[in-house]
Order: sequence, then structure tokens, then C-alpha cells
Amino acid sequence: MITPVPLNSDEGQRIAVAIRNRFADATDAACREAVAAILDRVRREDDAAVLDYCRRFDCPVMSREGLRVTPEEFDRAEGEADAELRQSLRFAAERIRRFHEREMEDSWLLTRDDGVVTGRLVRPVDSAGLYVPGGKEGSTPLVSSVLMNGIPAQIAGVGRRVMVTPPGRDGRVSPALLLAAREIGIDEVYKVGSAWAIGALAFGTATIPRVDVIVGPGNQYVAEAKRQVMGRVRIDMIAGPSEVLIVADDTAEAAFVAADMLAQAEHDPQALAMVITTNSRLAAEVGAELERQLPLLPRADIARTALADRGLILVADSLAAAVDLANEVAIEHLELQVAEPWQWLPKIRHAGAVFLGNWTPEAAGDYVAGPNHVLPTMGTARIASALGVETFLKKSSIISYSRQALEADSDHIRRLAGLEGLTAHGNSVAVRLGRG
Repeated sequence: MITPVPLNSDEGQRIAVAIRNRFADATDAACREAVAAILDRVRREDDAAVLDYCRRFDCPVMSREGLRVTPEEFDRAEGEADAELRQSLRFAAERIRRFHEREMEDSWLLTRDDGVVTGRLVRPVDSAGLYVPGGKEGSTPLVSSVLMNGIPAQIAGVGRRVMVTPPGRDGRVSPALLLAAREIGIDEVYKVGSAWAIGALAFGTATIPRVDVIVGPGNQYVAEAKRQVMGRVRIDMIAGPSEVLIVADDTAEAAFVAADMLAQAEHDPQALAMVITTNSRLAAEVGAELERQLPLLPRADIARTALADRGLILVADSLAAAVDLANEVAIEHLELQVAEPWQWLPKIRHAGAVFLGNWTPEAAGDYVAGPNHVLPTMGTARIASALGVETFLKKSSIISYSRQALEADSDHIRRLAGLEGLTAHGNSVAVRLGRG
């Protein structure tokens, strides 16, 4: 299925360069134009545009009154809930909440002897919009996305948390999504999806008031819409297809490595699943395991396409070389299936999340480990971080001077202002001290 390639060969180097540069071809021109037209129409036509798109692509009989999920729909979802699902949601929510509570920042003050007080005021944004994909007409609801996006906003203290998700053709939203929303205290949910949902959240409509932050995964139209409204609102990140890079030595289990590659490949035909190993035997065994495990998957066609187009097994001369390439790739999910993973952790500079050891599948991080699964992709782990509480916080500087302190600092302020040609700046100090 996948032919192992030596990393130090010409082909291996060509592949390595292509992976490093994968961000360059991440955006499609036709998608950009289509999204721009959708956003412009939502901005100009308000609910009328949102309803038109919803009727054309999701629910043909959607009405304006039906856009918001009603309390009765929430109650019906509660009644349909599976007891075991409810238990798993609560288990995951508690793990995620416990982890993200450690991220909360406090306001702080710094005082000086001359009476100056400076500091930082930390406050949540007023509102946040959570985009949650519906998943195959609601048959594969991404409940984990509700928890991963909604809980950090809750901990930050965001007063209004809104969820948007595409409805099925019958106008309903998956009961599991509503159950997850209610589990974390979200009761404002709208049945809209794709780029027009992002437009409604960014610009606001008569039915859907605008928000300050938009987070959550989606297809290329959702990602592009978030990119185009960035600046008007804050976004979490522009995410591409899911990615995993597994660094493996001769202690790794081929079955584990193959299973984790397939766990990413089943997401999307464009998913990136790659291995860098120091062991040629393991490379061959992983290929054989992929052949064995793939036909067993319900989403085998998706995974097969992803592996055929973007699956990679590279053989490196050493773990140091493998880790060096991993840092250059700056992958979303980095697994260290090696004998001493903690020994190599200090050498990791760029990764969305790091999974240590043979018994730590990436799937644990997707659901119940605690850290957020909304992670930078396409090499942006070089500059970006996982979604967290700080995504929903903003900081204001605090400055308070006494007359004594202003007198002590006045010459410096006026000298620097004069150098920059800003006379009024210097004069605002002089006037207060009777020198203007």
C-alpha cells in the first residue's frame, strides 16, 4: 500500500520538502471566491440570505422561526439520550474542564515606590460562536467538538456562548449534539452551517446576533470563511485536514502504528498520516498491518484515498534525524512511539500535541485525556497553539501615576516625545506640572 522511502534518498528529501511547504497550496481560489460571495450576501441580505442557503443545501422547508433550537427540542433530545452516552459525555467534560481550569489567567498589579501602579486586567470576551459540523446528516455528530470548544469558553467566563450546526433535511439537529450542548450549559443553538453560518456569527442577523470569537472545525468553506472574517472577529485558527506524524523505533508495535495512521486517514481523503522510523523491518510490517486493518473499517474508502494520496513511511538513519524532520514539519499530532519518549520530549519544538509512548493513541487526546483537540495544522504549530481558555480572554493594561511619579518621569517622556516629533505628547505632561 505504502512503499517505505529512505529519508536520506533523493525521493525522501523531495517528500520532506513537499511536507514542509504544504501550507502554500492549502487554499483553493474557487473556494475563496465562492465564500466571499456568500459572506457579502449574508452581510447585505441578513436572514434572507441565511435562509436561502439553508433551504438550498440543508433543509428545504426551513423557516426563520425554525432556525433556533427550541426548549422543546432540547427536552426531546434529553428524552432520547442513551444513558451510556450521557455518562461518557460527563466523563469527558470533567476531564476537559479539569485540564483547562489550570489555564485561567488572573489580573495582576505591579506597584512602585513612587506611587505608580501598572498591571493587566484580564476579561472574557462578551460572546463566542461555536461551529460544530453535523456529520453525515447527523449520523456522526461531533460531540467532542462541542465539549472542546465550549468548555474553555465557559471557564473563561464568556457570558454568551452560541452553537451553530447544519440541520438535516428534516430540520432537526442530532440529539447527541444538543445533549452535549446542554451538558456544558449552552442553550442558544442555531440550525445553520457552512460559510453562511460563519457570516451570520461575524456580521449578525436579525435572528442570530453577532459574536466576538468564532471557533470550531469545518470543511474548506468554513475554514475559508473564518479566514475572511478574521479581524472583524477573533478566530481560533484556520485548520486544514487532520494530520499525524509517528516517530517510531524498533520497540514500536507495527499494529499500533498502523492503527493510529488509519485513525487519522479515516477523517478525510486529504488527511496526512505519516511515519518516520529508524527500523526498516518495522516499516515493512506497518505496511502489512495497514493492508490487514483497512478493510475492517466502515470508512475504509476515505482512509484508503488518504493513504494512497498522502500516506508516507520514511526510514531515517537515526532518531535525531527523525525528530529534526518532525520539528520542521510542525505536525498537528506528533506521536513518539520510541523506547524513551520522555528523553526526546525536550527536543520537540513544534507540534500541536505530543503523545508519548506506545500506549498513548491520539484518539485518547481527541476525547477524554483533557487537553484540547483543536490544534494547529499545515505547519502552523511553528507559530500557533491549541485552543484554550486564553482564546476567549482579552487583556487591558492598567496604568496609574501620582504627581510625584509624573514629575520624576517627565523629562524622559518629553525627551522621547520630542525625538519622535510629537510635541503635544510632551506638552500633556508639561501642562500638568505647570510648565506648559
